[in-house]
Amino acid sequence: MKNPKILVGCPTSFHKEYCLKEYAEAINKLTYKNHDVLLVDNSPEGDYSVKINGLGMPTVKGPYFESARDRIIHSRNILRQKVIDDNYDYLLSLEQDVIPPKDIIERLLQHKKEVITAVYFMPRGNTLIPLLAINEGKEKYGYIPFEYVDKSKHLIHVNYAGLGVILISKKVLEKIKFRFDEKPGFDDWFFCKDAEREGFKIYADLGIKCKHLIKNRPWDWSQIRL
Repeated sequence: MKNPKILVGCPTSFHKEYCLKEYAEAINKLTYKNHDVLLVDNSPEGDYSVKINGLGMPTVKGPYFESARDRIIHSRNILRQKVIDDNYDYLLSLEQDVIPPKDIIERLLQHKKEVITAVYFMPRGNTLIPLLAINEGKEKYGYIPFEYVDKSKHLIHVNYAGLGVILISKKVLEKIKFRFDEKPGFDDWFFCKDAEREGFKIYADLGIKCKHLIKNRPWDWSQIRL
């Protein structure tokens, strides 16, 4: 497939305003030509959408729910439906606090995979972990060590990846809706499980490292109703 059509987007809300400017700069630097951008704002009011639009990024208003999980799920499924209805080839789910290299789309596309992620890290205790994990059996998942991912540039198969920076083909989205159930966790866990259940493999290009803007985040997930 030559020059696949890509939709770049994510759910967002006023909580992410602290990193809006840097995200907009990163979006404007993307070097892949055949892409569009769409953010789904699920804030209670529309003021944040105006700020996003002012930086040149299109938005639609997503539904507001008291539960952050519900807001995120509905917003992701708006993007999913956009990919299907407007005949995009892929969705690049790129969260607003994840800053990729400018050629990330080209680098992910070169692998010709249905689901492929780059790398971004989260703090855990006194260390960092990549949001990549392997199923070790009996529903036990182990995160890939920071030291391995930091030094590696390999393409690997994983069983879990966060949705912060992941390229998903329309073929996958036609079969899978974003969801969560009552178990702990977010939609990323259930997306990965559903993808594997449908026979898709999840890959990670460990050579593509992304900046994760969480150091100066003015809030914590414990303050938000999930």
